[in-house]
Amino acid sequence: MSTLRPSRRRARPAARISYHRVVKITTRTEALTGEPMDSTHFTGPVTSHPLHTTSEPHPVRVGVVHFQPGVRNHWHRHEGGQLLHVVDGVGYVQSRGEAPRRIATGDSVSAAPGEEHWHGAGPDAGMSHVAVSIGGITWLEPSDFDPS
Repeated sequence: MSTLRPSRRRARPAARISYHRVVKITTRTEALTGEPMDSTHFTGPVTSHPLHTTSEPHPVRVGVVHFQPGVRNHWHRHEGGQLLHVVDGVGYVQSRGEAPRRIATGDSVSAAPGEEHWHGAGPDAGMSHVAVSIGGITWLEPSDFDPS
């Protein structure tokens, strides 16, 4: 009858994953200043500072978007949905068929894939949010909401 002895082999260390770049840090000042966005989709000046973009396996864009007071985007939808997290100010968001809702610093908004919606700043101050957009965007008509 044979007896089992513990193996004397040493376990190999786990393989390290290698990435092509180091972690990127964006300061608050950098995040709240950005490049102008396409004015055909907004009622006034809007800037965006990109934080992360990937195209595979699905397009995902993450950025900080800053709306001037009273400015909002047009109705639109995202193929894979959108997540917004307000980092500064007060604004509004509306889904098609629903009443506009007030959003403020610390609030998060999740729009389902294909859900038609718009969002933007309140009348008296700007609003900034982190936007995580999945898939392509289809831009629609302007919103007729008047927050004043």
